[in-house]
Amino acid sequence: MGSPLSAGSSVGGLSLWHQTTPTDWTPRPSLVGDVEADVAVVGAGYTGLWTAYYLAEADPSLRIVVVEAEVAGFGASGRNGGWCSALFPTSLGAAQDAAMRASVDEVGRVSDAEGIDCHFAKGGTIVLARSRAQLARARAELGDEVLSASEAGERLRATRTLGATYTPDCAAIHPGRLVRGLADVVTRQGVSLHERTPALSIEPGVVRTRRGSVRAPYVVRATEGFTARLPGLAREVIPVYSLVIASEPLPRSVWDEIGLERRETFSDHRHLIIYGQRTADDRLVFGGRGAPYHLGSRISPAFDRDPRVFAGLHATLLDLFPVLAGSRFTHAWGGPLGIPRDWCASVGLDRSTGLAWAGGYVGDGVATTNLAGRTLRDLILSRDTGLTALPWVGHRSPAWEPEPFRWLGVNAGLRAMTLADAEEAVTGRPSLVARAMAPLLGGH
Repeated sequence: MGSPLSAGSSVGGLSLWHQTTPTDWTPRPSLVGDVEADVAVVGAGYTGLWTAYYLAEADPSLRIVVVEAEVAGFGASGRNGGWCSALFPTSLGAAQDAAMRASVDEVGRVSDAEGIDCHFAKGGTIVLARSRAQLARARAELGDEVLSASEAGERLRATRTLGATYTPDCAAIHPGRLVRGLADVVTRQGVSLHERTPALSIEPGVVRTRRGSVRAPYVVRATEGFTARLPGLAREVIPVYSLVIASEPLPRSVWDEIGLERRETFSDHRHLIIYGQRTADDRLVFGGRGAPYHLGSRISPAFDRDPRVFAGLHATLLDLFPVLAGSRFTHAWGGPLGIPRDWCASVGLDRSTGLAWAGGYVGDGVATTNLAGRTLRDLILSRDTGLTALPWVGHRSPAWEPEPFRWLGVNAGLRAMTLADAEEAVTGRPSLVARAMAPLLGGH
């Protein structure tokens, strides 16, 4: 498929989603000169755009300026696996869980209300148990609610399935359509969006860029996996790469063998995370962790593609669904996601400085960013609401270890999870390696 990009631009080649989003990826004008605003937002991914959307909706008179280093949707918001889920990277209790479930529906509501055709399909998530150890984890999680192998097969038919867990609280989406749709909506609301405008620093009352500054009493940091590039934030959130592959549109005969009739998202209970979905045009999109963390939180386009990881993802898919053996895989991509030291996402506002933030989603950010945007709206407008009382509000994660200790630790953890899955495949028992590494990985 040809890209709608203007000549010389490469954004459309970043992922399947970028290539199949019916939008013009030509960057909006960069910031030129100094401007005054009521709220400045750094980052035009989901977090920044949802924040701008809800603020502009609540008070159309607000002067809101968003600056983006590349183009809206360049980062994880345009490259993720397309799960709009109620998953939160750690347990914070019933109130947080309920807010996350409501956020899935809110993404669907706004998409419908604003005419954003992001292929939203709330089919839920099925997580397979394909070994005795995985089944034990599933039962520990849900007890008697674990699906039998035959019940799991009514939704998804994979090899060696012993059981599964299922939640209705997830929708499959087209991430590129959602993020670009949001960018269009907020600019129609009167928000100023400046692309190709990297922030050099975020300070109380000001965002500095090469070609001007944005001065505002409130400054929102919405930079997720790219946070470490900002002065003073090198140990705040680390960028860890997640990689994805996508098939050609698959024929009905293949889907009859696989399932996912309701476009359920899917995974299994292994330690090294995998995730998949059936797209609206019948492709299979499948991703996972396993790419290394790079010393000094480095980010590079070269890291978006790792042939070893892509081959591993393809092999895992063929193991799950042998019917895919003759299918072509047409797209492969990746990008960094943000991980805090305790694997706990957070949102907050320091009223003494006017600096606000949200992030650390650990790869579960599509719905969480919506919750963040509504929460930041309430914090900035000094509203005392149920959202501002949620336990993730104001949470401060500890800093990551200095280098080279975090490089050694994070990559040891990634390798350990691979070993843990291999150990369980052989022994059938929960991995001792995984138990030993849990403190480093936040228990996730």
